[in-house]
Amino acid sequence: MSTDENILRSIRRIIRATDLHSRRLASEHRLTTPQLLCLRLLAQEGPLTPGAVAKEMYLSQATVTGILDRLEKRRLVERRRDQADRRKVSLHLTQEGITAVKQAPLPLHERFASRLEALTAAERDEIERVLDKVVELMEAQEVDAAPLIAPGDLGASAKTGQDKDESEPN
Repeated sequence: MSTDENILRSIRRIIRATDLHSRRLASEHRLTTPQLLCLRLLAQEGPLTPGAVAKEMYLSQATVTGILDRLEKRRLVERRRDQADRRKVSLHLTQEGITAVKQAPLPLHERFASRLEALTAAERDEIERVLDKVVELMEAQEVDAAPLIAPGDLGASAKTGQDKDESEPN
């Protein structure tokens, strides 16, 4: 196999690994990647407003509203009105939400980041240099690189500049 074929095969493996992780998360835990990240954020930070969740996740409020609607429907999150100012809403994990966070695997990017830390600075610099070149070769410099984007979000972001939640897993 030629060097070019090996490079393309490696890129396909990366894409496939990301897709398989998302599918496994959906089939085994009935969660999308954005839903898991939202649950983990609430578990780590405590109650937040929907606006704060959107800001932390680098998503639009409309997208976060969809994610929260699905999580609330599954009783993983609940919205609570502020007693002093009824216009304010805070998000709280339910006991089921806490259990879901504990049972779900680490998000793929967190596992990958911890493995990157084990590399030397020179190795990380080389990976960065090569990946920047791959991005350039793929003419992907303008593709949204939000840190919490999931595979299903890529098409919407690249075409419209809008983000979207993955559909609810069955």
